[in-house]
Amino acid sequence: MDARSVLARATGARPEEIRAVCWSFAYFFCLLAGYYVLRPLRDEMGVAGGVRNLQWLFTATFLVMLAVVPVYGAVVARLPRRVFIPVVYHFFVFNLAAFWFFLFFEIEKTIIARVFFVWISVFNLFAVSVFWSFMADLFDTAQGKRLFGFIAAGGSAGALLGPTLTVALVELIGTANLLVVAMLFLELAVFFAGKLEIKGQHTTTAASLGGGWLAGIVMVLRSPYLAGIALWVALLSVAGTFLYFQQANIVAAASDDPTVRTRMFASIDLAVGLLTVAVQLLATGRLIARFGVGAAVAFLPLVFAAGFAALAALPALAVVIAFQAIQRVANFSVSNPAREILFTALPREQKYKAKNVIDVVVFRGADALGGWLFAGLRALGLGLPAISLVAIPAMAAWFALALALGRASSKSPGSGATASR
Repeated sequence: MDARSVLARATGARPEEIRAVCWSFAYFFCLLAGYYVLRPLRDEMGVAGGVRNLQWLFTATFLVMLAVVPVYGAVVARLPRRVFIPVVYHFFVFNLAAFWFFLFFEIEKTIIARVFFVWISVFNLFAVSVFWSFMADLFDTAQGKRLFGFIAAGGSAGALLGPTLTVALVELIGTANLLVVAMLFLELAVFFAGKLEIKGQHTTTAASLGGGWLAGIVMVLRSPYLAGIALWVALLSVAGTFLYFQQANIVAAASDDPTVRTRMFASIDLAVGLLTVAVQLLATGRLIARFGVGAAVAFLPLVFAAGFAALAALPALAVVIAFQAIQRVANFSVSNPAREILFTALPREQKYKAKNVIDVVVFRGADALGGWLFAGLRALGLGLPAISLVAIPAMAAWFALALALGRASSKSPGSGATASR
């Protein structure tokens, strides 16, 4: 059996798709490796900036998103894909270089910690949204069901390497120099994205999209299907924010040592990466093919409902760590690849513009809403167990919405350019 046959069996790809799938795997690997080098720093800086200030940081993130999305829309409308994707990532590399300067020379540490928290929250959603828009542009729905699990495993493998490097290097080279490591990974991601462009250069997908800079918002408002996806994402974000605030409160109470907290956050990321990559490589494609997209996107609300019930019964460090790890594995290995398949049958402009609005504005807007809801419930005197109980009915509504989206997606024929052409 030759190497191509082995890769075909491992990836679920047909021979003519293998090269594009491998470049996609490498692209996502580098992208998330760079992000997960930084993620523990974000979580530590969120705690360092004050747990009771988190809702303000989430609100600031949303406002920055509102300012940035029209700029992104204008760039996407005017530049071909082979140009705007490197432009986006090089812009983030330049930002990291600036943060390295301030952190290395310890200039305004508290302010920079809060700005960095906001920046990385923006960076994460934009960088990943651009990646999955690209994937939805290259692969059609049928390909997505077979291949997105393996491609997502590239990101999970990167998410495994990133915190491993952070745990190993944070005391050796210092926090600031971890940003240099992240910059190198982002530049590698640009390189692999370029390889995919070479593969797809003979398709029409490389042309600029045209249209207005606010077109994505209009698309979401006019389409019940897109609005449904947006609501699914909003409920995910609110649920994740409630869990994040629970985690921040419990971890802050457990330790006041920033190094210990950074290593704790990195260790969670490491455990999530190990579990996720195993599921994605062995089961994601088969699960989605067997049970369908609807069941896959409905799995995550069930996990959140069970997790909040567990936190209501026992709001302890071990429980919140286990809940965080399990929901992220369920999200990254099953529900998120399935959600990305929902976009594959849409027109190109919706894949980039409407998807970006959903992934960025809706997600971070719901983050801000979730943050203020959590703060409001705390102000009313509710403890962590009571807040967990309040969240469970919303998880039931989220589950019903997921099943409805699955039914709607099954009625849409797959379309779009494929990487094998």
